[in-house]
Amino acid sequence: MNEKNLPPLGPRRTRLAIAIILAIGTLSAVLILRSGPDSAGEGDSHGHGHSQAASHADAEHHGSKKGDDHKDEDGHADGEHHDEKDTEKAQPKPKAEAGHDDDEGLIPMDAQRTQAAGVRLATTGTGTVRSTLQLPGEIRFNEDRTAHVVPRVAGVVESVPANLGQSVKKGQVLAVLNSATVSEQRSELQAATKRLDLARGVYSREKQLWQDKISAEQDYLQAQQVLREAEIAVANAQQKLAATGAGAGGSALNRFELRAPFDGVVVEKHLAVGEAVQDTTQVFTISDLRSVWAEMRVAASDLPAVRVGEKATVKATAFDSSATGEVAYVGALIGQETRTAPARISLPNPDGVWRPGLFVNVELTASSQQVPVAIATSALQRLEGQQSVVFVPVKGGFRAQPVRIGRTDSQTTEILEGLKLGQSYVAEGSFMLKAELGKASAEHAH
Repeated sequence: MNEKNLPPLGPRRTRLAIAIILAIGTLSAVLILRSGPDSAGEGDSHGHGHSQAASHADAEHHGSKKGDDHKDEDGHADGEHHDEKDTEKAQPKPKAEAGHDDDEGLIPMDAQRTQAAGVRLATTGTGTVRSTLQLPGEIRFNEDRTAHVVPRVAGVVESVPANLGQSVKKGQVLAVLNSATVSEQRSELQAATKRLDLARGVYSREKQLWQDKISAEQDYLQAQQVLREAEIAVANAQQKLAATGAGAGGSALNRFELRAPFDGVVVEKHLAVGEAVQDTTQVFTISDLRSVWAEMRVAASDLPAVRVGEKATVKATAFDSSATGEVAYVGALIGQETRTAPARISLPNPDGVWRPGLFVNVELTASSQQVPVAIATSALQRLEGQQSVVFVPVKGGFRAQPVRIGRTDSQTTEILEGLKLGQSYVAEGSFMLKAELGKASAEHAH
């Protein structure tokens, strides 16, 4: 069948064809609109023109509703774009970051932890800052309580009960000698005693005869003179023995006992059994170490600060120990070679800690000044960068307060800036707070 034989289309069929064409076009538009969001991310692979067509169709279909649809240049969907912004707005900033400057240096601590850390508070006030003079010195024997023992008689050593380093009491036997000199003196005393007894008898008899008018007064007076001479002879013999330290003795007239002159320690010993010694030989040195001297040399410029009777602190250089004594002597002359004057401090030594020969440092107060605002030196701490701080109580804990210090000594420190008069601060336990602050800083850095 050819076109010539086909019947002409009527108006009804024409309208039906147009309706089908419109339906197909509408369906295609709907399919394009539905596939537009999924195919928007594939715009780079399928071509820029297709993306613009889909977006244009979407705009015609939905209209230009502000706030509902957004077109991202990178192809992100509108829902994803809003989720990211909402998430950022929903997450609040941490308080530590928001108030970091306000919390720096704050140490949170309750009352129980404060007590456990040994924290004690004090109040700033006026104080006295003393400048000290430090001089090197050495511990020496107290020469007023040191004896260089000599036997005072010649003899041969029989025994030596005392040993080097031994503590002895006054009158204790140090050594025993055989001495001919002591033997002669004791013999002299015995002879004088016998003559004295005889003279007393003669004097008593002559006195009775004279009273009875039997003998002459001359005989009585002569007997009296002989008695007095015998008494003098006995006293002389006794004084000789006392001068040598020997007593009347027992059966052995030549036995001589050398005894300690006072309580002390045998620090030197120079004799042995069988050794012959002279009366001037130094055989023992005994010192009472319960009191020693700290000797030092004072330059001419420092002499005004070193005065007799002034308190001084002596510190050992070999170990951690200190004691307080008084300046007992300051030399009146300055040495020609050293250009210094000698001085010494009398130092109590009941426990024997200060041994002669020990090097020490002597601290004396050179001057003292009043300051308007002062704290205890133990409260001062230094942070990194050598910044001086004092910990002060605040609500909920303590804070490291930077300060500027002035004059200072071992007890008191002047505050120029950072604290006011009458303000509370941590006087004890500041080192523990410094450790807590360092721990908190390390955790913040990590």
